[in-house]
Amino acid sequence: MFIGVPREQDPHEHRVGLNPAGAARLVKQGHTVVVEAGAGEAAHFSDRDFEKAGAHTVYSHEEVCQRADLTCRIGRITGAEVDLFREGQIICAFHHLAVAPKDLVKKLMDMGVTLIGYEIIRDARGNLPVLIPFSEMAGQMAIHIAAQYLRTDAGGRGVLLGNVPGVAPPTVLIVGAGHLGRTACRQALANGAHVIVMDHSLNKLRELNREVQGRAVTALVGMERLERYIAIADVVIGAVLVPGQKTEVVITEAMVGRMKPGSVVIDLSIDQGGCIATSRPTTPDQPTFIVNDVVHFCVPNVTTNIPRTATRAFVNAALPFLLVHGDKGMKQAIGDDPGLAKGVYMYRGRLMHQDIGKAMGLPVTSVEEILKEA
Repeated sequence: MFIGVPREQDPHEHRVGLNPAGAARLVKQGHTVVVEAGAGEAAHFSDRDFEKAGAHTVYSHEEVCQRADLTCRIGRITGAEVDLFREGQIICAFHHLAVAPKDLVKKLMDMGVTLIGYEIIRDARGNLPVLIPFSEMAGQMAIHIAAQYLRTDAGGRGVLLGNVPGVAPPTVLIVGAGHLGRTACRQALANGAHVIVMDHSLNKLRELNREVQGRAVTALVGMERLERYIAIADVVIGAVLVPGQKTEVVITEAMVGRMKPGSVVIDLSIDQGGCIATSRPTTPDQPTFIVNDVVHFCVPNVTTNIPRTATRAFVNAALPFLLVHGDKGMKQAIGDDPGLAKGVYMYRGRLMHQDIGKAMGLPVTSVEEILKEA
């Protein structure tokens, strides 16, 4: 199989779809790996590093996209790139189709490509194995980011995200008790903050409570509780995820209006639309804005600024699925692994994700129908 690793086209994306160690594994399996020159530069993986791993360097983005049987990338396909791909190609990325333009989805269907969404692949336990490391890294980063923007020179209320003797600790409210929320909770507790975690799932809250030995307040999500806790929070972290679907807004503009001036909102659900009514996507160049005297940080794909760590953790999680693709072929791979099949947004132009089809009014083909075909 011819595997292509293009340089990401988003100027704010510093991660890369494969590292040299992953390339070496694929080459050893008998595949040809072609990497666009400079693809790993921002993550400090040089072209020479890839060449030592057995990959080939090319100097054309178009060549990598057009020739590859399987493309390994991070970011979703842009409108400017869509015409570079051809029928039958497999494109692995964090596609986030739930928030993609319908016209782009329809064009990809017309082109007959196969889209694997790293963010919706499941394992045998129903977990999201490729997304989890990003959630864990983002959860750690959220507390560092909050500490930065609580400072007066960053527009915050001048609060240390820590524990000073004789001074009440700041309150961090985390909405969502998945991997991201739990990691953020542990990091906030380590900093000495007073932490409240809310979720719809009592089982998740029970698991978190055991994990942190009761040091965090846990509560089921409810409008009255949210309003009460938001009013005392110095930091609110949105960590809501519904895989493959646009995120539900759970924090209203009125709730944000009840927050203390100079407090900080970090919406890490923004990749899938955001869970806070006042959120809108920002960029690393201009990461924050202010609404109702509250600092908002809403940068999608926040781990792009730790690209070396993020790429290595990502490849550790994604490589087993890439190896299976190469060894068995796409159709047999999804037939043998129901979790991988759940990660297929589109197979040869046919949409396979029920939630996307319903939201966009597009026809959906089931896995069973695909597997029955000759």
